[in-house]
Amino acid sequence: MNISQNLISIKNAIPKHVTLVAVSKTKPVSDIIAVYNAGQRIFGENKVQEMVEKHEQLPKDIEWHMIGHLQRNKVKHMAQFVSLIHGVDNFKLLEEINKQAKKHHRIINCLLQIKIAEEDSKFGMSPDIASGIIQSTQLSELKNINIVGFMGMATFTDNKDQVKKEFDVLKRTFDQLKPLQAFNFNPEVISMGMSGDYKLAIESGSTMIRVGSSIFGSRNYLKTED
Repeated sequence: MNISQNLISIKNAIPKHVTLVAVSKTKPVSDIIAVYNAGQRIFGENKVQEMVEKHEQLPKDIEWHMIGHLQRNKVKHMAQFVSLIHGVDNFKLLEEINKQAKKHHRIINCLLQIKIAEEDSKFGMSPDIASGIIQSTQLSELKNINIVGFMGMATFTDNKDQVKKEFDVLKRTFDQLKPLQAFNFNPEVISMGMSGDYKLAIESGSTMIRVGSSIFGSRNYLKTED
């Protein structure tokens, strides 16, 4: 299996307006370099510590995306370099990201995570809560964050109709909330779709897909203990 070829074939198959995040969690630096050398610059990790270690070892023109569930006490470790935080699921987390971004004189881009799946294990807020946050005076006080869109994770199922329905919820949420006005709300991104369902996600309006195993091969989860 040639991971460079995997990357190139996916890039050639997706529309130009769709951003590909190569999900490199649990993968060695050598694999990331191979994909980097094939032209990829955006990588996603779901554990802060792993992302920090890889950031230190890899070229500095890589854009690192935090795609996993994020605890507030971990934000400080990556605030200096993270490009986009996908899974912002509460206002307190936004406040913490703002606080840490300020220390580094940065504005950090964020996506609000909307709960679209029926699975209890998935994180996220309701569209109503997202709407309330965007319109709140508290948000206007956060000068060091920029909400650039929304992220969602569909149910892990072979039922394509259900997945499509959940993707449609995120697209509809984006369309409904896009007109809201706030200086730090500039929505362009709909982050949805992974290796198994990114084609369906793109059909449903995704502008950013998070693809790991279709590029790097299947993961060895024995290596992922914290």
